[in-house]
Amino acid sequence: MKDYSQIISSLTDWNAPEIKGEILHGDMPGDKVSIESHHIEKANKVFKELLNQLPEVLKKNNNRAVLCVCGGSGVGKSEIASLLSHYFREAGIGSYTLSGDNYPYRIPMYNDAERLGVFRRSAIKAMVADESLTKERFELIQQFQKEETDASAEHAKEYEWYHTYLEGGKAGLKNYLGTPNEINFGEVEEIVSQFKQGADSIWLKRMGRDMTELWYEKVDMSEVGILVVEWTHGNSDNYKGVDIPVLLNSTPQETLAHRKARNRDGKTDSPFTMLVLELEQEMLERQACKAKVIVSKQGDLLSYEEYQALMKAAKENGNE
Repeated sequence: MKDYSQIISSLTDWNAPEIKGEILHGDMPGDKVSIESHHIEKANKVFKELLNQLPEVLKKNNNRAVLCVCGGSGVGKSEIASLLSHYFREAGIGSYTLSGDNYPYRIPMYNDAERLGVFRRSAIKAMVADESLTKERFELIQQFQKEETDASAEHAKEYEWYHTYLEGGKAGLKNYLGTPNEINFGEVEEIVSQFKQGADSIWLKRMGRDMTELWYEKVDMSEVGILVVEWTHGNSDNYKGVDIPVLLNSTPQETLAHRKARNRDGKTDSPFTMLVLELEQEMLERQACKAKVIVSKQGDLLSYEEYQALMKAAKENGNE
């Protein structure tokens, strides 16, 4: 195998190669990647920063390194991870993009249902615990559930007791979302470990939209020096082995604006979806201190202190 640390050290005058047509992307079945100019601009900045950090990592890890590209909804994880892998390959360094979305215990349809079930079960149990549940209140809750608005904080403005429902549901969801209850982090950690130990091939999971689309594929890693894990939970404390976490940041306001713009029918997300995004944002913020590269929505590289200031200002503006 080539000495990848030497190759990277030699790329002092690196310029991004022109993107011609489609490039290889992550291994989530059905995943669609649409690369635009702003993705390329971000990826170029991240790649140049990685060139500074990777030689030492590769020497320490016997010519292999694991990166993760993490961030919230719509921030461009798939596109930028794909571009980074493409740049490494163009430079003569084998790279593979692994999608962490293949590793929940349940296929997407069932996992979405379980998230909602956890929220609702926990919410009702919280009301039972403080003895605030009555037949009349449950009938109203059922109505909100059928309308898919039961996760909306607006209801608590009209009904004081509804705070118990919301906080109970939120607490339950926190104990599921992005935890080992939802995701097989052990399997991801084992893949990372095998890769860093020099495995020539690794069996990787593929998860489609239903149970007939769940299988494993043996992937050749013999010439791969960089494993790029593309995943919201890529920087999670629930698994080990990532050498360089890359955080693509987006403030809550930027995420909401993106999702509204993306909805072709003009509808906004359900209150429950927005709650999930809120909790994911909180997880990303807790883990941000570990990131070795942080990129703003506008494409600026941020120090952790600059990131903290940006998020603090966004929260203050959101509360006005």
